[in-house]
Amino acid sequence: MPSGSRCPDCGSSELVEDSHYSQSQLVCSDCGCVVTEGVLTTTFNDEGNLREVTYSRSTGENEQVSRSQQRDLRRVRDLCRILKLPPTFEDTAISYYQRAYQLPGIRDARLQKKEVLVGCCVLITCRQHNWPLTMGTICTLLYADLDVFSGTYMQLVKLLGLDVPALCLEELVKSYCSSFRLFQASSPIPAKYVEDKDKMLSRTLLLVELANETWLVTGRHPLPVITAATFLAWQSLRPSARLTCSLAQFCKLANVDLPYPAASRLQELLAVLLQMASQLAWLRVLKLDKRTVVKHIGDLLQHRHMLVRMAFRDGTAEAETQEQEQGEQGQQEEAEDRTFNLSKRKRPSSPAPLLPPCMLKPSKRTHPTPSISTVTGDEDISDSEIEQYLRTPQEVRDFQRAQAASQAAMSVPNPP
Repeated sequence: MPSGSRCPDCGSSELVEDSHYSQSQLVCSDCGCVVTEGVLTTTFNDEGNLREVTYSRSTGENEQVSRSQQRDLRRVRDLCRILKLPPTFEDTAISYYQRAYQLPGIRDARLQKKEVLVGCCVLITCRQHNWPLTMGTICTLLYADLDVFSGTYMQLVKLLGLDVPALCLEELVKSYCSSFRLFQASSPIPAKYVEDKDKMLSRTLLLVELANETWLVTGRHPLPVITAATFLAWQSLRPSARLTCSLAQFCKLANVDLPYPAASRLQELLAVLLQMASQLAWLRVLKLDKRTVVKHIGDLLQHRHMLVRMAFRDGTAEAETQEQEQGEQGQQEEAEDRTFNLSKRKRPSSPAPLLPPCMLKPSKRTHPTPSISTVTGDEDISDSEIEQYLRTPQEVRDFQRAQAASQAAMSVPNPP
């Protein structure tokens, strides 16, 4: 009899172990109450001592789930603990996994897709709670393929009917930049490359907002844009000592991976900054290029709203006002020629349209070569189309006489 245990009905301490078939039970010898039913309900010996055991730790839950599902549930918990997520996030991710596992499209999927499903449930939970986490981070932890992960993520959101908000760009910038190894002096990082975290973060946020306003973020992965913006912010704070450092060297110093499209996003950001710099008189005379414009990023960001309106025109309104502008331009040219008998001068270039890069530089598509049809003149023309070839009244009368003659010839019987 376990020491200190009593019967819950009569309070007697006379508890004895009794075997009912193959099941060991603890029974009160005074009233006959069955206190515990042994190992068929739990795998813990604590229950024999009248201690409470949670259902998730008992064999009751494990009897209803498969072995692979038990392994994936443990992986969900482990992933949440590695990311240091709150306990409520862990419970939500587990509930999403259990719901998804009951779907036929998920239950019958390959093992690779089921392993990715663990990360998808955690990512959905983080997105719903506005927790800064990217697909790349989850794929790195799970050693998963990004294409498989993104496809499973979109399928899971659609099947469960979840409302997943877009990732907050500001929180992602703060989370991503905090992992850079540039804010403390160390042996591999020279002192001239160390920067204050708050200054660098504030300027990076302004550059990312500028990229968002100029369509450089829409429909693209945010990390390459953030990497390029962070590199420009870092260079602009001390340009004299950092202009010689390339983007690859910067990522190596910061101990972060260089995303493949980051170099292209960097060139697009520099092109936007150059277009904005051309609107300032004191910068126009300096004839800036993509290397020297970094020195004046602070001035450009200070007046970015006005400079963006001056440097770019709205692409949506362009089509509506194009005909009106052409008419007004022709009238102005005639008036200038009559009033001033001057030689033609080069007009200033019009502002570039503010459109996404995919519309400014569309990808080339292969068009099938049209088949060459040879017209011989012997083709049949239907009665409905022949009216298109008649132009004058004389042709109409000739056609009517020819048609009447053909009908008369057909009505005459053939000679015997």
